Amino acid sequence: MKSELADMSMVDERAERNDNEKPDAVPVPHALVPHLDETAILLDIDGTLLDLMPTPREVWVPPGLSETLNRLTERTSGALALVSGRSLNDIDLIFAPDVFRAVAGHGAEMRLSVDNEADDVHAPPLDKELKRRLAAIAKLSPGILLEDKGYSLALHYRLAPHAEKAIYESVSLIRADLPSAPIEVLPGKFVCEIKHSGFTKASGVRELMKHEPFRGRRPLFIGDDVTDETVFAIMPDMDGLAFSVGRRAMGVNGHFDAPADVRMFLARLLDPR
Repeated sequence: MKSELADMSMVDERAERNDNEKPDAVPVPHALVPHLDETAILLDIDGTLLDLMPTPREVWVPPGLSETLNRLTERTSGALALVSGRSLNDIDLIFAPDVFRAVAGHGAEMRLSVDNEADDVHAPPLDKELKRRLAAIAKLSPGILLEDKGYSLALHYRLAPHAEKAIYESVSLIRADLPSAPIEVLPGKFVCEIKHSGFTKASGVRELMKHEPFRGRRPLFIGDDVTDETVFAIMPDMDGLAFSVGRRAMGVNGHFDAPADVRMFLARLLDPR
């Protein structure tokens, strides 16, 4: 397989770059088109496929994106998956009526078939008392939005950026009071999420790649946030390619400036020219 994908090496500069260098390359669509039948396309949602909005509920799917994703799913024989911190239910609401394979909830949920609601759930619900204490942090400012995912709890502060320090200080105090609680804090773009430890987007992707139609394919992952860095880090283990969005993340093969560029790239993958 590696020899057949040799022409993809033009976008795979990892071996020729030391860890202190920043990538400048973006993927070349025509280098990937002939090999879509050997590629697994893995895509973060917020800030990668979709533009960020003031609140999580305000995101929307631009015209043409669902058609692109469906056509890529067909071209890859189903090996396209969304990899998100959102729950499966939330993902389905955003992309309705379309349903896609997915690693959701930072690896807490997985769907391997579009005919199933979920194939695996790795995480138990957060302790009710812990959630109650964390939820109280939202009272620090009226601009803090609380999102309860069951297995995690997110505090969005895009509407109250001044509250960032107070939010993280409050979370730290709660963690200090409960040192044995199996939780992990995920900082993101204007969001602080608290989830069970032991699962990540990377653990979800590793599990996903063991199953058909993903098994044996070369993964191409695109993400934008800190939580995507765990997936960036495992791509070399899978002979995969990783690209960041909006920033030049370390350890990736290149970057896109904005979600619109990602959508354009995905559409160009389908261009026979």
